[in-house]
Amino acid sequence: MTQLAFVFPGQGSQQLGMLADVANQYPLIRHTFGEASDALNLDLWQLCQENESALNQTENTQPVLLTAGVALWRVWQAFGGAQPQYLAGHSLGEYTALVASGVISLADGVRLVTLRGRLMQQAVPVGLGAMAAILGLDDADVIAACRAAANVGVVEAVNFNAPAQVVIAGEAEAVQAAMKNATEKGAKRALILPVSVPAHSSLMRPAAAQLADALEAIEFHQPLIPVVQNVAARVESDSKAIRLALVAQLYSPVKWVGTVEWLAAQGVTRVIECGPGKVLCGLNKRISKGLACESLETSNSLAAALAV
Repeated sequence: MTQLAFVFPGQGSQQLGMLADVANQYPLIRHTFGEASDALNLDLWQLCQENESALNQTENTQPVLLTAGVALWRVWQAFGGAQPQYLAGHSLGEYTALVASGVISLADGVRLVTLRGRLMQQAVPVGLGAMAAILGLDDADVIAACRAAANVGVVEAVNFNAPAQVVIAGEAEAVQAAMKNATEKGAKRALILPVSVPAHSSLMRPAAAQLADALEAIEFHQPLIPVVQNVAARVESDSKAIRLALVAQLYSPVKWVGTVEWLAAQGVTRVIECGPGKVLCGLNKRISKGLACESLETSNSLAAALAV
């Protein structure tokens, strides 16, 4: 029997006009966006179809991507798609997975991630933090490149996305120094990412403390489907452990390689990316060659996945 996992993308997968094609065929997409928009008193559909600068602001990007993932998940369920054995999400996508699993409601989810985005930006003002992708270097060398730049400022390896693809984050000058160190160690490329917040670095600890208060105020339910969380690349089942993992995720590395390897070790052979874009499909194939990966970003790809 095919073991199936659904994965939900994080920030960076957004694009203007996303899901317009799918929404024309499945009214449930617009209905879900309407529900999320009501919770925020903000028209998320108009924002992601017409306003690129607003879409790329962290506090807007996060609820839009969460809503997009939940909308596609609802279509999958409504049209008889197979039930996955596991769910996971990359960074922000972990919140989408928790909504899909019934742990938190869509309304609570979009309010939480809007606050999360706002707290992240407040923790490090625009221009003071940075993130960069280091390509073609093993994890230990990237960590060493960051350690060698510690005299300049805070910089850490924060996203272990795929073999020889690690993202670093921290104070802008320290990130530049670590990029130089990585290049000298043999990195094929070191490039600054178009992100205004040094996510998953220790600079996010002040934001995490405030996020913890918000999480305590929200009702959590037992997961209907196990969710593999980023911080430890494992499933947490009780609400306290899930909350603690969400708080720690803000200032801890995203262990995506570990997450996908864990899924493969459980016998997962098919992974569906539930959201706009195909970022995770690209990473997953590099992590585990035996995984069949597909996305639901267009009406054609959705119909093809449902047909399987």
